Amino acid sequence: MNATTVVDRVPAGIISADSHITEPPDCYTKYIDPKYRDEAPKIITHETKGDLFIIPGMKPIAIAPLSSAGIPSDQLRNHGKRFEDIHRSGWDPVARAADQERDGVAGEILYPTVGMLLCNHKDLAYKQACMEAYNRWIAEYCAHDPSRLFGLGQSALLSVEQGIDDLVKMKDMGLKGIMMPGFPADTYNGNSPDYDDPYWGPFWEASIELKMPISFHILTMGSQRHRGPKIASFMSIIRGNQDVIAMFVLGGVFERHPELKLVCSEADAGWIPHFMYRMDHAVNREGGVMGYKRLSKMPSEFCLDHIRLTFQDDWVAFKMCRLDDTPMHRMLCWASDFPHLDSTWPWSQELLGEHTAQLTDTELQAILHGNLAEVYDLG
Repeated sequence: MNATTVVDRVPAGIISADSHITEPPDCYTKYIDPKYRDEAPKIITHETKGDLFIIPGMKPIAIAPLSSAGIPSDQLRNHGKRFEDIHRSGWDPVARAADQERDGVAGEILYPTVGMLLCNHKDLAYKQACMEAYNRWIAEYCAHDPSRLFGLGQSALLSVEQGIDDLVKMKDMGLKGIMMPGFPADTYNGNSPDYDDPYWGPFWEASIELKMPISFHILTMGSQRHRGPKIASFMSIIRGNQDVIAMFVLGGVFERHPELKLVCSEADAGWIPHFMYRMDHAVNREGGVMGYKRLSKMPSEFCLDHIRLTFQDDWVAFKMCRLDDTPMHRMLCWASDFPHLDSTWPWSQELLGEHTAQLTDTELQAILHGNLAEVYDLG
């Protein structure tokens, strides 16, 4: 199957379920509440490390790895780049369509980059100010071409009332959903209920009513401990997202809010069949001794109905569409992750041609367009 065939088989257009912008130098300094302007995230130039994003209370963030799509692996560098060296379309919406078309993509759900790491900031008021600034910036970026650019907003979720207010503002700005912080408000210090607590029920109902679905992206749950060499940390990244899925399913969130959808972003998907099986096994065998309150459906059924997973280079995810009679394709949303280091850009069509050759047209259109259009109400 060649690249043209993949595009032709999805007449509505391929949508990347997880792409990113690269926050420009003035994203926060220009758009933040003036009382935080002096300490807003900003870019400085280091004589050997290149441009760095400086955020008070966090380690400096190098520009180089944030926009490495298309660079051969033997040429990748962690430092040494200036902002003007990276993909322009990461911050300039005028340039974005050309990069999308080069990759055979008709639109993208857009996540932040620096904003992902800001989810882990401990100063809640500062984090909220930064996220409000980002929302103003991304809304302007997407307004340039709303038929191709679908932005997600951010909120520190300081309270359920404030979170709902933020959802309304995001909706009014034209944003399509919200990238959730890995932990709500002050959970780090034990002062805020976690997401499975009924306290958050009104927020989930607002998400449903406003058609502003929730998503959890990797790297927003703090650092995941790993053992062994640094590269072993790559294997632990998805654990935070798995924890969230288990909490929502086994904690009864979907039982209480049957129309709620959760997008698990960039944590791959090939593992989900075993994860569903293990949850089913847990409630059947261990539920009694663990005090589990049995729900109306098995965990695997809740996953099929409520969870959508984004992935880029994961051929196992496509293979599981042939898993017995279970309609696994309903859960999958392909993504390019442009312009990040792990992106499939500009080789996405070659990869898709190889990985999707065995799929039916129905499965292919669901994974490359339909599931995402439904979740985010793209029409």
